[in-house]
Amino acid sequence: MSNFQELGLKPDFIKGLEEMRIVTPSEIQRRVIPTLLHGRGDFIGQAQTGTGKTAAYGLPLLQNIIPKVQKIQALILCPTRELGQQVAKQLFKFTKYTDRIFVESVYGGPNIEKQKAALRRPTHIVVATPGRLIDLMTQNAIDLSSVKTVVLDEADEMLSMGFKKQLDSILNDLESIENKWLFSATMPDGIKQIINKHLKKGATSVQLSGKNTVNKNIEHQYLICDEKEKFKELMKVLGSIKKERGLIFCRTKEATKELAEQLESKSIKTVALHGDLLQKDRDKAMRIFKKGDAQILISTDIAARGIDVEDLKFVIHFQLPGKKEYYTHRAGRTARAGKEGISLCLITSTELKQIRFFEKNLKIVFNQVKQSKS
Repeated sequence: MSNFQELGLKPDFIKGLEEMRIVTPSEIQRRVIPTLLHGRGDFIGQAQTGTGKTAAYGLPLLQNIIPKVQKIQALILCPTRELGQQVAKQLFKFTKYTDRIFVESVYGGPNIEKQKAALRRPTHIVVATPGRLIDLMTQNAIDLSSVKTVVLDEADEMLSMGFKKQLDSILNDLESIENKWLFSATMPDGIKQIINKHLKKGATSVQLSGKNTVNKNIEHQYLICDEKEKFKELMKVLGSIKKERGLIFCRTKEATKELAEQLESKSIKTVALHGDLLQKDRDKAMRIFKKGDAQILISTDIAARGIDVEDLKFVIHFQLPGKKEYYTHRAGRTARAGKEGISLCLITSTELKQIRFFEKNLKIVFNQVKQSKS
């Protein structure tokens, strides 16, 4: 199926997609949209970030909404407010030429009373973080009795952020719902437990690229240097990249802060995300980076959840992630929407075994980059 009409989408949605310059379905969209449009029941989708997953589940979800029924008919759970806002914005764009479908995004941080008031308006789809949804449910401030479909987006990220208890609670309350759609880049044991407990046996499953959950358009590289030489090597790399924009990952907030200060001292416009930031400061940093007023965003793994910025050329791992799933999520911030990107690890010789571990378990190949001469 080479176009969205063949997938079964209505002309009003296709018109909106064309205006967004989305004409040819991605692999996950080709494989998922017809199933979710016409199927009833549970679904499991495994695909890396940046493959068009939001449209793959979002378009069938929207097309199955009955606009004249002004009740919440679908629920989307996301790990972070950033991803939730991004999903809600995307769904809104898809409906430009359709009957009005109202989407509300709720998440922790802002005043809950304002979100309660927003939910008293006509709402068809709610996009929520698990913690805030639990708050609203506990206070009887949200009516989910008409929900027919619940989507778990970036399910493995929700687990890695400690939301398993909340997910179990929510899914227990929504046990009788017709459709549960779970999307995840990886399938750790925690996700398998959720599938076994909450999804029906025989749920339809789509897995992209076999066991390889890392975007094939990413070139994986590593550069070996002494720990004390890492910053010097990083500066050489950034010098060769020129004005291209990208992400740098550290494992700790202390390292993130320190590296941001070092880069700023070298006149490289940098913003940082870490656990010590207030939400308003985090939002400000993301606005600066998304507008293009900063070349580099430095972040810890948890702080970067849900980041989706277009045209990022590279991801640099200043400190290696502790889990292979974290590498998948880090690297997936580049090479989005069919573009190419680089994922570079700055490592010591003793860390080479971790690169080999990633190669074996993620089914990818790393190319060694030689240190450039001073």
